[in-house]
This record gives sequence, C-alpha cells and structure tokens, in this order.
Amino acid sequence: MATFKFSGKLGVFIGFVTLFVAVNAGGNTLVLLDNLAIKETHSIFFKSLQERGHSLTFKSADDASLALTKYGEYIYDHLIIFAPSVDEFGGSLSVESITEFIDGGGNLLVAASSSTSDLIRELASECGFEVDDDGAVVIDHLNYDVKDSGKHTLLVASPTNLIDAPVIVGPKSATPLLFQGTGLVVDRENPLVLTLLSADSTAYSYNPDNSIVEYPHAVGKNTALIAALQARNNARVVFSGSLYFFSDEAFSSPVQKALDTKKHPVSGNLQVATSVSQWVLRESGVLRVKSVSHHKKGEMSPPSSYTIMETVVYTIGIEQLDGNKWVPYKAGDVQMEFVRIDPFVRTTLNYQQKSGLYEVSFTIPDVYGVFQFKVEYNRIGYTRVFSTTQVSVRPLEHTQYERFILSAYPYYTSAFSMMIGVVLLSFIYLHFKEDQKKTKSE
Repeated sequence: MATFKFSGKLGVFIGFVTLFVAVNAGGNTLVLLDNLAIKETHSIFFKSLQERGHSLTFKSADDASLALTKYGEYIYDHLIIFAPSVDEFGGSLSVESITEFIDGGGNLLVAASSSTSDLIRELASECGFEVDDDGAVVIDHLNYDVKDSGKHTLLVASPTNLIDAPVIVGPKSATPLLFQGTGLVVDRENPLVLTLLSADSTAYSYNPDNSIVEYPHAVGKNTALIAALQARNNARVVFSGSLYFFSDEAFSSPVQKALDTKKHPVSGNLQVATSVSQWVLRESGVLRVKSVSHHKKGEMSPPSSYTIMETVVYTIGIEQLDGNKWVPYKAGDVQMEFVRIDPFVRTTLNYQQKSGLYEVSFTIPDVYGVFQFKVEYNRIGYTRVFSTTQVSVRPLEHTQYERFILSAYPYYTSAFSMMIGVVLLSFIYLHFKEDQKKTKSE
C-alpha cells in the first residue's frame, strides 16, 4: 500500500490517496524448469516474454543456488515454474518463501502436468487451487483431437469456455485450444480465484490407465483447466494444469476434433497464452490514480472545511497502463461514496471526454462530522483502485440560519399577538386607573 499526496498549481487539492498498485511491466523473471530441454520445447513462449522486455533467468528447479531475496530485497519481480515433477526446490526456495513472495507483490505462473508432484500440489493449495492426484489427466471422449494417442487426453477446448474477460485472455476468437494435462478444482468460496478456462461438460479428470472405481476428482465444467488468483495486494497467480498448453507444438499444431470434419490450421494457444502471460506479469489490466481534487461549486480551491447542504464538485483521474505509457481509463461504472461511518452519498462518476477525468457534483447531507471521499473500484482482471480523501463537515454558523421559517409562522403570530395584547392591556389598565382617580377627586 502506498500513500500519495497531490497538489495542483492552484492548490486545488491537498490530501492522501491510498493506491494498491505496483507497475511491474517487464522486469527480472526467474524461470524454473524440470530440465533445460523445456527451454527449447517452449522457445516461442519464452521468446515472446523477452521481446516484451522481460529479463529471463533460467534455472533448474532443484538448483542449490536458488533464492528469491538478497539482503532483504526481492531479486525478481516474477516467478515462472515449468517444473511440474520437482520433488523439492533447491537453495532457500520453498512453498513458504513463494507464498511470501506473492504476499510481497510478486507474480507467479505455474504449469502442471499428469505427473504433478506433491510440492506443486501444495503450492497450488496455498493459492486456492486443488490439483488432481499424480497420474490423473483430463479425459473427454467427445472433444479430443485426431492426433490423440487413443486415451482421449489431448482435448480440444472450445474458446467459449474461456472467462468473459478480454483483459485476461484476450479477445474471443473461434479458434479452439489444445490442452493435455491434469484437472484443477477451484475454491468456490474464495472471491479472489477465477477459472480462466474450463473443460466441457463431457470431461472428467482421472487416471486413464485405471478403471474408474470411485467418483472422479473433477467432472464436467467444474473441471478447471487454467485458473487464476489476484490477491488483495494485486499480486497475480496463474496455474495451468497443462505444461503442453505453452509448448511450441501446441502453438503450431492444427486442430481438428475426432468427431468433426472441420479443421483449423493452427490452434489458439499462442494468443491465449500471450494474453494470460501479459496479465499475470502485470503488463495489462493495471490501473492507478493520477489525481484527485474537490472544491465547492463555483470555486477552484478546496476549503478548510465544508458546511452542511453545500454543493461539492469531486474529480478523480484514473489511468491504465498501455505498453510503456499511461492513458486515461474510460468506464461507465466508477462510483464515489461520501462516507462517515456508512455511506451517506453513493453516486456514479461521469467521465469527461476532454479532460479524461471523472467528475461528479452533489449536495452534502444535513449531517456534520468527519467524512471521506471514497473510490473503490474492483473489476475482474484489473488491479484494485482504492482512494480516500478526508474532509470535515461543520454545521451552519448562527449567522447562516434562516431568519424566518415558514413552518414557525404560528409561533411568530402568537408571540406578536401576546406583545400586542400586553400593550393593549397596559393601556386599558393605566387609562382605567386615571379615570378612577378623576372620579374620586370630583
């Protein structure tokens, strides 16, 4: 969490903004492999990362020199584990150190397979995913490729099974995907976990060499092929049940269902893998608060405090990372709350096309105290935007109240009638006493 202080040329705003975002586009990336042959079989994927500015460090997963920190600082911004069968990490690397890495804002991409070790399974469990037992693969007897070996484990996944979030998986296309690996089950009660790619309703996860004697670990669309997690500190994790999904073979292979005559010249794996890697390595879906200001309507500078029932103008600028530059983020669902303990005002901000800012004007409620302008924006695939600005709201001064209130006219009438009655009574009483004195004197 970082706190920023903004001030314009006119002193429009002095306040604090809490922003949960760290831009880690590019940066140092540690790649752990089962063996160096994976570097060659997945060369297209690794080359695309390097072309996007990532500095890749390839090491064996059991290398004795492995470490994520040095002198208390993280050496790497991202971690990629393409070592599904590793039994024990080398050096100081462990499941605990990787979870601490995620807690520190690091990003993680993991690919499993049918031979997933208990170590990778434990790591997945820490992130909210559950991996099937060793030897289990996803099987679909209707949606498999013609190149399948006969066990129906080389699946043809429909692009309609991708999550409806282009910022994560890219734009939807009609090209199917190739998948060969184990199945995942996500924790449905965890709101931070997403299923990026699910299996078809006819799929299940089991060991193809064994007879089915118990209910499979994952069945139908509950079988996640690729899952993701965006932590509350905006760290991102993607867990794929298939190492094959990112391979050169999967990227360049044609796709044809065994029960279908339609043939696609190449799979859609490259496009989806590129989009997913851009998201998990925080190249896309990154938002930040550019500026915040507030003032009374008709003025330009923020007051020391507001008064109840005044009209306030609140403005916030939100930017999105586009490559290596920040551009205005445009959306129609950004809301602002005016909060004391509970929100007294909740309103949608209006996007200003010319300035690229969000603005809203509202009347402060007839309640005084310490309030906050609060913007909390959570959308699938985007980093969390959280901005608060504290202000004071005071009651009216005694000179600001209305002199005559319409509803109080009966009281005004009674008061004035009483005064008139006293005057008349005094006049009659005094006049009556003078007449008595004159009568007695006569």
